[in-house]
Amino acid sequence: MIPLSVLDLAPIAEGSDAAQSFRNSLDLAQHAERWNYQRFWLAEHHGMPGIASAATAVLIGHIAGGTKTIRVGAGGIMLPNHSPLVIAEQFGTLASLYPGRIELGLGRAPGSDQVTARALRRNLGSDADEFPQDVVELQDYFSDAPRQQVKAVPGTGLKVPLWILGSSLFGAQLAAALGLPYAFASHFAPQQMMQAIELYRATFRPSAQLDKPYVMLGFNVFAADTDDEARLLATSMQQAFVNLRTGRPGKLQPPKPGYLENLDPQAYAMLEQVLSCSAIGSPQTVRTAMEAFVQRTGADELMITSQIFDHQARLRSFEIAAQVRSAGT
Repeated sequence: MIPLSVLDLAPIAEGSDAAQSFRNSLDLAQHAERWNYQRFWLAEHHGMPGIASAATAVLIGHIAGGTKTIRVGAGGIMLPNHSPLVIAEQFGTLASLYPGRIELGLGRAPGSDQVTARALRRNLGSDADEFPQDVVELQDYFSDAPRQQVKAVPGTGLKVPLWILGSSLFGAQLAAALGLPYAFASHFAPQQMMQAIELYRATFRPSAQLDKPYVMLGFNVFAADTDDEARLLATSMQQAFVNLRTGRPGKLQPPKPGYLENLDPQAYAMLEQVLSCSAIGSPQTVRTAMEAFVQRTGADELMITSQIFDHQARLRSFEIAAQVRSAGT
């Protein structure tokens, strides 16, 4: 089977705090390294009670410092929130500390609501519309001979690998035009997945970084020794999505027996749609679902995410996914 990577949202579970979340993230990364996961990415979110990875570059440094070989990066940095120069300096610093291991995925969404976006204090005008220009500016800061008057120190000449993240056709077009690898957020926004993949591959232009298209797809895995146990573990993520979509975001909740059965039809349909790219079950169930997903999409890599309340159960889920992958090679 194709390579697997980890997307960690540094979840804050009910009854816990960010400090414990960071300890859990490092422990997961160290296990993922032993289980031969390709990369470990963290995502920028702001003002979310259940997600601790707001200062994404800082947390990437923590994870990279506690591991040895796994690639560590952002999945992603929401570039409209930041000056490209600041991101070049941050990731230039990380790449200098951990050579050959740092990656930078870039997204166009704010990673927050409008009130939080305003508190971040970057221009609230047309920043999202300037995303392509910001990406090109960031690329230039990492080049050997930047055209900018201001140089990123550290940053210049480090050629930190860039990825474009997306959940629509916009990101696919940009990644193809710039010749960059493309990561699609199918783990929570699968609606335009197949269209985006086809558009990216059809219009891809080779670049100095990449000579042919490369697609990584987000995929939820809730794996356990039995199907029933896995379905119960998945209810924490299901609660989180329903709470978010109904304006009640909070910490990650414990599993809730019978949760789906007691949902109203509208919420149930929403979950069916947003979490359609998922494998929930025993090792054999997960293997079948993962293989079918890869066959349907032609993905070059899967980025596994697993929002599970209990840390040991989350580790076990990622271990099963790794075992499934090994069995399929």
